[in-house]
Formats: sequence, C-alpha cells, structure tokens
Amino acid sequence: MISRSQGDRGDALRTWLRALEATAPVSRDPAMVFPAVIDGMADRFGAAPALIGECEYLSYRALAERSNRYARWALAQRIAPGDVVCLLMPNCPEYLAIWLGLTRAGIVVALLNTNLAGEALRHSIDIVAPTHIIVAAERAGAVAALLPRLAPGIRCWVQGGDAQGMPPIEPEVELLPGERLRPAERRPPTGADQALYIYTSGTTGPPKAAAVSHFRLMQWTHWFAGMMDMRPSDRLYNCLPMYHSTGGVVATGAALVGGAAVVIRRRFSASRFWDDIVEQNCTVLQYIGELCRYLVNSPPHPREGEHRVRLCCGNGLRGDVWQAFQRRFGVPRILEFYAATEGSFSLYNCEGEPGAIGRIPAFLAHRFPVALIEVDPGTGEPVRGADGFCRRSATNEAGEAIGEIGADESGPGGRFEGYTDKTASARKLLHDVFAAGDAWYRTGDLMRRDARGYFYFVDRIGDTFRWKGENVSTSDVAETISACAGVVEAAVYGVAVPGAEGRAGMAAVVAGPDFSLARLRRHLDESLPDYARPLFLRIRDALAVTGTFKLLKQDLLRDGYDPAASADLLYFHDRRRRAFVTLDAALHERLQSGALRL
Repeated sequence: MISRSQGDRGDALRTWLRALEATAPVSRDPAMVFPAVIDGMADRFGAAPALIGECEYLSYRALAERSNRYARWALAQRIAPGDVVCLLMPNCPEYLAIWLGLTRAGIVVALLNTNLAGEALRHSIDIVAPTHIIVAAERAGAVAALLPRLAPGIRCWVQGGDAQGMPPIEPEVELLPGERLRPAERRPPTGADQALYIYTSGTTGPPKAAAVSHFRLMQWTHWFAGMMDMRPSDRLYNCLPMYHSTGGVVATGAALVGGAAVVIRRRFSASRFWDDIVEQNCTVLQYIGELCRYLVNSPPHPREGEHRVRLCCGNGLRGDVWQAFQRRFGVPRILEFYAATEGSFSLYNCEGEPGAIGRIPAFLAHRFPVALIEVDPGTGEPVRGADGFCRRSATNEAGEAIGEIGADESGPGGRFEGYTDKTASARKLLHDVFAAGDAWYRTGDLMRRDARGYFYFVDRIGDTFRWKGENVSTSDVAETISACAGVVEAAVYGVAVPGAEGRAGMAAVVAGPDFSLARLRRHLDESLPDYARPLFLRIRDALAVTGTFKLLKQDLLRDGYDPAASADLLYFHDRRRRAFVTLDAALHERLQSGALRL
C-alpha cells in the first residue's frame, strides 16, 4: 500500500515531468511563439470555447481571427515592429485578443494597471514611450486628462465606444480580414523578440516596466499548462487582473495551451463566486492568497459544495488559510508557486505542503539555481565574509532569495530581461556572489528554507509592502500624501493586521495648521488606487531622521497602530463611514480580535 507521503511525492514527480515535457519544444524552435500556438489551437479546436467573459465569448477560431484583425490594424497604422502600444482595459476576452494580435505583428504591448490615474498613470505611459494607446471607453477620461502632458504624437484609440474626442478602434478593425497573416504581410516574431511590458513596483520607487519576451511567454504558458495538467475538458476561472503576469498570462495562457476554456471576470466577488464557479462548470481556479482568505471568512454559500474544482493554483496562500480553505470547500489539490514578472527563477509547491511556496527537487537543482543569503537588516544589503563573497543563510534562517543568471537560459530559470530603466535593472543584479564574475538576480524577498528543502516567504526587503495582492511603494504613497494641503511631511510603512494577508498601509504625518482629515481622505481617494490608500494614520509633531536626513521607521514599525504604544493621535480609515475615525483601545481590540473585517 502506498502511503499518503509516497503518493504525494509520486504526484509531485509527475507534475514536474509534465512541465518539463510541455516546455521541451519551446527551446528547440525559435519561431514557436504564442500567437502561432493559438493559430494551431484554432485549427484543432475551432468552435470550442476559448474565452468566456461576462458579456462576450470567443471560440478558439474567433480568438485567432480577432487577433489577426488587430495585427492588420497595426500594420495599417504603420506601427513598426518593436514599437510600443499601451493597453488600458478591464478584464474581458477582447483584452487578450488585442495584445495577442499586436504581438503577432512584432509590436510590444504595455499592459497598464487599470487602477492608475493622474501622475502614476502618466509615469507608466512615459517610461515605455508608446506610439499609440488603446483605452476602454470607461477609462478614456483618465487618458484624455493626461494628453497635454504626454509626449507629442501619441495616437489614442477608444475600445467600446467613442469618448473624449478620441476615435473608436472597432470600425477600423471590423473592416479587416481575419484569416491568418501571410508571410509577405510582416516578419513573424521570434522567441528572442520582446512581446510585452508588465509593470511591477519593484522594491523601491514608482512602477517599473518589466520586459517580457516571446520566449518567456512560451515558457510561462507551457510550463504552467504542464504543472496544472490542463486538458480540453477544463474550465479555468480567472478574476485576477489581466494586466498582471498571473491573471493575464499564466492563467489565460496555460489554459489555452491545454485546449481549455477561460472564464474571465472583471473582478473578484465573494458573494457571486460560487454561483459563477458552479454555473460555468469550472474545474481550475487561479488565486491569490487574499481571494482565498475572503472566501474562508465569508458566510456559508448554498452552492459552495456543488463545485467540480480539481485544482487551485496561485500564490500568497498562508498556511492557516490554506488548511481552512481546503477543509471547508473540499478542493482536492492546491498548487502554490512563487514568481516575479522580471525574476530569473520560480518556486513550486507540487507536494501540497501548507504554507510553503515551493521546493526544488534534486534532479532539477541545476535548472532552478536559487540561494538564500544573509542581509543586513538595517541597510538591506548582502553580508559578505572575509573572502568578499556573500554568506548563505543557514537552515530555517531568513535570507534574501536570489537566482543565478545564465545558468540555463533554455530553462524556466536563469533569465533576467530587465526593465526599461537600465539603472533599475542594474540594481536588481548582484555580482561576485559566491565566485568571481558570477551574477545573480535579487528578489528583494526574505525567505527561509527548512530541513526538507521547502521555502517559506518571510517578508519584503526595503520600502515596499504587499496588500490586497498588490505591491505598494511607500515612497510613492508618501509623496502623494505630502502633496495634500496641510501636510508638512509623511512617512509610510506596512503593518501586520491579524487575519489579513500582507501588510496594511499606515502613514505617520506631520500636520500643519490647516490640516484636515476630510481633505486628506478626499485627496487619497482621488490620487491613489484603493489598495495603496493607508488604512491607519498617525499624527506626529516631527519624524525622526538620520544624519543624512533619511527617515527612521523602526520605532514607527514597532508601535504599529496600538494606541497604548504612543501618545500620538491615531486614526482608522472607516470605509463604511468614508472617514478617518479615532483609533481608541476598543477599536484596536476589534481589529486585533478579527471582529472588524478589513
């Protein structure tokens, strides 16, 4: 009889082998790119469903034809290979059809975060220097407001209507044929060509645009198709943002590579989640940890036991939530992974070990060259020994996770394609780590590895924290707060809240004589996406700084939002009352006990 642990190891081995088999052809054929794969799937599956939206539906054949029309539209606009087109749209089947078609013509598509507006949106557009912008009608106003400050010559097109004086794109696209592009029409892209820009906040500063090549797209889609064992009978539920690599490439791409259908929703809704899963007959779910936590904390749903979900795949699922989620909803298997859009390696928890983000089997260690190194907690810089090389962290000791560059560029690890900002790219690389001349990618994440080889996420290094599945740059939020009338100075940091994933935003503010809580709240609503708005506020007379005027946050982090730890005024952003309210001992106790949901 096979024990449970033996069975888990056998399943894990089969998972790894499927992924290796799925990606094997990718490295051998440089002409094998994702648009070409979709053409092949259209020939094979035809009228079978590919993308199922809330009001739209595209079969495999329709997806290929639709993407061909967008490719011809780009050629008609004389958009050259390597030029950049920005895409700002909510989740929908058309979203994938657009970037699939444009990349088919050799164009690079920048997937803009739909939560952004104002200066944050302008920055994201500027750093990729686009020639065109395609924007959904509902977001056209945000782009129109920026046009006077954008580089001259950018042409803007509206999808889903005519708005703000910008021309609609549909009439242009509908006139074009949907059959496969002929070789004479364009030079087909290769794996070495760039396909996308996907934005990441990194560890410090404003958003950065990470380069994603066609090769990387193929590796991601095929590797995860193997990991998840995607089949034509599957339906994958995706309510994660399609401007992210997980929701926009891993979830959708892996399903399509396997001949499955993707059920696309604009956003996550706990109240309608199980109705959707059951009615759409979904078998695979793509998650982030927050999504699972919301479901576990939601009241019982009459249909939560009727689903046919065989696998949940995602990242950020805490161990206690993992077990509660699996126990309550009866999901047979959870595949947790760790990855970064620009990262050189990934980790996969194929054994289903609750709380772990991955484990590298010995026979694949050469393809996933990962190490944990000691870092100085004050500076965040690596600790080097007397020989000048970095020191590896001991078992169960936290260290920064790094991945070797160039160890196996044909594999799922070993590549770093960088950002548009060359200086930012250089900062992510660490040289002479364990040997003279070697180069490693810095994740900025602290992890620990136990005696069995399982990796566990510990925290972020630097000034970025994660909240509601998004990375929040403290310097960006502090700058926005400081721009509000009545604010003299601000420091921003993340604080842990019992029962919540990641860290909630907290701001320490030096207030001037005309400071107003109501004005600050309105300013934050207008200037920042929901996930970046601080949940806690601390009013101080001054902020401690070093001799070089760098903010000292250690005491602020230690005190957190406990009113007993400081004489400062503390406030909590009460969303129901749409106001900052006094954070007293009673409210603090409700937060600590979990009685007040965030």
